[in-house]
Amino acid sequence: MLKERLSKGFALSNLTPLDATDARILLALDRDPQATVVALANDLKLARNTVQARLRRMNTNGALGRNSRRVEPEAVGYPLLAFVTVSIQQRMRVEATEALAGLPEIVELLATTGEGDMLCRVVARDTADLNRITEHLVDMPGIVRTSTSIVLRTVRPLRMDPLLEELAGR
Repeated sequence: MLKERLSKGFALSNLTPLDATDARILLALDRDPQATVVALANDLKLARNTVQARLRRMNTNGALGRNSRRVEPEAVGYPLLAFVTVSIQQRMRVEATEALAGLPEIVELLATTGEGDMLCRVVARDTADLNRITEHLVDMPGIVRTSTSIVLRTVRPLRMDPLLEELAGR
């Protein structure tokens, strides 16, 4: 199953584009992640069934990521963030990708163009731990070389609210 998903990538082929009402619901959830469907419906002046159906659709078709994506790495003991560019042997692409995807400290794995073939968002406990991880990477099947950049500070965290606000018509 993993091999099949890795070869196809994580494209959201079933994704129905969000509309202004979806955006309003998501912005309301950003303001109050614990809000019930009833509370959202009341705040947004929508029918409860509308809110419930839209949330179900967004969950089912992949528009909403997993709740665990909201957890900050520092909260589980991984305060160091780095980006590792990985060059792989093309004939070992699947094996290399499976090996990379199996490492828990790689929290995001992206196929890219440019200098490398994969970009890994890596979390580590400290620089010694990052060194352990990068040494492990070069021992994986199909990995030719890596290049690591340590994040010194987050200037602007990943955000979607400006896009949602635009879609919502605000």
